[in-house]
Amino acid sequence: MVQAKSDLFNADLNERAMLFKALAHPARLRILQFLAESESCITGDISDELPLSRTTVNQHIKELKEIGLIQGQIDGVRTKYCLCKDKVEELKVALQEFIDNLDINNYKCK
Repeated sequence: MVQAKSDLFNADLNERAMLFKALAHPARLRILQFLAESESCITGDISDELPLSRTTVNQHIKELKEIGLIQGQIDGVRTKYCLCKDKVEELKVALQEFIDNLDINNYKCK
């Protein structure tokens, strides 16, 4: 049985890597910003807000949904998109903890 390289790392690092990967494209960052700026769920086509095709935007939305940062619910013929506040908060905490643990105060390059 072939072991995935990610299996060589602890579950916490793997979980954080999946969350951080969701931030690894400017389109996904913009989708998150747009939803946050909206301050509520929006019904409509997010692709109107991005300089990308609808198909490409939908792929980025799918990735954000899979990691749990946004949710989409069918509302008639349109989809209603919302940030998942708990998951966004989890992301913020994970990112802050990770950065805080990169203690460079006494770091010296030799």
